[in-house]
Formats: sequence, C-alpha cells, structure tokens
Amino acid sequence: MKKVLKYGQGYTTVSFDQKHLIADIMPNPVEADLTGEEEVRRSLSEPIGTERLSVLAKGKQDVVIVTSDITRPVPSYKIIPALIDELSEAGVDGSKITVVFALGSHRGHTEEEKRRLVGDAVYDRVSCIDADAKDCVRLGITKAGTPVDIFRKVAEADFKICVGNVEFHYFAGYSGGAKAIMPGVSTREAIQCNHRMMVNQEACAGKLDGNPIREDIEEAGRITGIDFVCNVVLNEKKEIIKAVSGDPVLAHREGCAFLDKLYKSYIPAKADIVIVSAGGFPKDMNMYQAQKALDNAKHAVKDGGTIIWLAECTEGLGERTFEDWMLHHEKSSDIIEHLYREFKLGGHKAAAIALVLEKAKIVLVSRFEDDFVRSLHLSPAKSVQEALDEAIERYGENATVILMPFGCSTLPSVGK
Repeated sequence: MKKVLKYGQGYTTVSFDQKHLIADIMPNPVEADLTGEEEVRRSLSEPIGTERLSVLAKGKQDVVIVTSDITRPVPSYKIIPALIDELSEAGVDGSKITVVFALGSHRGHTEEEKRRLVGDAVYDRVSCIDADAKDCVRLGITKAGTPVDIFRKVAEADFKICVGNVEFHYFAGYSGGAKAIMPGVSTREAIQCNHRMMVNQEACAGKLDGNPIREDIEEAGRITGIDFVCNVVLNEKKEIIKAVSGDPVLAHREGCAFLDKLYKSYIPAKADIVIVSAGGFPKDMNMYQAQKALDNAKHAVKDGGTIIWLAECTEGLGERTFEDWMLHHEKSSDIIEHLYREFKLGGHKAAAIALVLEKAKIVLVSRFEDDFVRSLHLSPAKSVQEALDEAIERYGENATVILMPFGCSTLPSVGK
C-alpha cells in the first residue's frame, strides 16, 4: 500500500506491505452542520455560560482580542471578523479594539505575517500588535507560585477576549481557553514557573481535572480576568468544524469534549514502528513545534521500538535554549537529569524528546544534515521510505506498523 503524508508545504509518500499495518490513525468521523466562519457566528449566537458578546461588551472603551501567533494553525482571519461585528453591535468602535498576538516564548512577527494572520479587512480596521514580554504588569501569584505577569496592553484593557484552537497538548492537557493568557502573553519567568510542573505525571495530554499545569493556567486566567473566549476545533484540512464561545472554562470544556470525539483514537496494540507526521506547515516549521507529534507518537510505540518522525524544520530548531540543550549534552539521558536539577523553558522540550528516547529509537526525516541530526541524539534518514525499509529489516517480516499522518492532533490509546 502507498500512503501520502504531509511534509512542510508539500507531501511525501511511503509504500509497504499492508500486512505490517495494525492501525492508520485518522480523525474519527463527526457531524459538522456548519463550518468555517458560519460555525463561528453560530457559536457567538449561542454562547456557553455567558450572555452574547454584543451584550457583555457594551460601554467598553478598551477591548483586546488575544489570538495565536504564526506557529499555530488558528484561522484568526475567519474568527476575528465575526468578533468585531459583535463588538460593533455593542457600540465598540474599531479604534477601541486591539488584536494582540500571543507570542509566549516565540519570535515576533513581520508586518506581512500579522496581516496574513488576521486578513486585510481586520488589519486595516484595528490595531494589531505582538505581545511584549518586556512590558508586563504583575496581577498576582497563583497558588502554585506562578507570577501572573501579563502584557500591559492586555492587563489594562477593560474587556479581554481570547481566541485559540483546541487540540491535545502534551502537558497542559489541551490547548485553548486561558492558554492564550498563560503562556500566551506572559513573561518567560512566569511561563517557566508554570511549565516546571510538566514533570508531574498528571500533566499529560488529554487530561484536565487534576492536571496541575491546566489548573494553574486557568487560575492565571481568572486573575487576569478573561471576559470571553472563542475557540475552534480544526479537522485534518485545518477547516473549522466546531466553534465554542463564551465562558473561558465552560466553553473550553465543550471544545475539549468535541476534540475527544474527533481525535482520540483507540489502537489494538502498540507497534514496533510508528510513522508520525507533524501534519506539515506550520506544525513542522521547526523542531520546537513539531515535538508535539513525537510526544503523541510515544503512546503508540512498543518499548524498544522505532518512531519515524517527519518534520521538515525549515526554520531550524526554533528556540535558543532548546537548541543549546539538544546540542550540548553528551547523552540524551543527561538532558533529563538537567531538567530535574534546573527547570528551564526551552530545555523542557529537549527533555521531552529525551524521555521518548528512553523508550524508543527516533529516526528523523528533515532538512537537517545527517551529522547535525546525530548531534541531537537522533538518527537521520533521507526519506521516510528509507527509514521504514531499514526498520522493517531490523524487526523482521512480522514487524508491526502504526501510521499517524496527523501526529500533532491525534492521541492514540490501547483498547477502549
């Protein structure tokens, strides 16, 4: 059989005997009456746990819409126009609205990128700015000790809307909700305090209740004062098939429940070989982002197995501390030890990769040179076909294979 997998802005293919395949993890079929902007507008007309935005925002003089940066597939250009229309109904003029791109610890945008994210109509109508971690206000401290240091423009606004997409997150449980605030518009120090709890076993993909990181994120959101959220769930074509709006926790929970129906996948057993694509651009623009697919794939591979990881990484590793940790430890196990000794943002993702290496071999298909891949404690391959052929030879004719074409989105689990 032949399988087409997303890789960067394009595609790659892999062929193998179907007898090896025990699971091809694809999104589950779900009903979607409306899609795209129509679904967003439906959700705004039926808010969860709040009144309509057009009612809540009446009389507001300084409204911020916090949305995702270019590393996320959030179609802000399909969401924000509907939000602005609701705000207009509330009497909020465009001059009183600011779109803030939540950078977290990521790089800033060019003006062209900002325009592309929100679309010409929004960019020309309202102010669109990047969050600035150097200009933050401390609003409090969470019970876990995380400083709630928030970008001043967001902190001082009298009405705060958070936009995002809901997908599985390897330690926050799910993306979306108050995650636009923490880590979206927070300082590196605050993000580091929150993320240090990733070593807790309860901090894992698909878990909300009892997840210390998600609970800390939502407490930071309450302290900041999120007034309204609009979150979307995307299908494998990055189309909006579900939107949830309203209360920052209740609406987010409904989005998570829908995501489970769409992307939680049950497999008959773990496999010798897992082929995982991050899902193409922007999810594989750098290794820092593509790591999420690898972390989901670890749930599908046997101990001692091999994960073949497709991530083009046109922008390299993607984060300075991550790069330093990946390149400057003699062994991958040293990265894990370093994290326990000194938690550092960026290093946490290097440790997450090292933890997968404790379980399985990782073969990377990317644009990197072979020697550079080896310096990252990974095994290079020129193509997914080369990597698979070598892996089947290693495990023998009875080798089992699981495919994960949308690795950043799908979460495998054995049994049901």
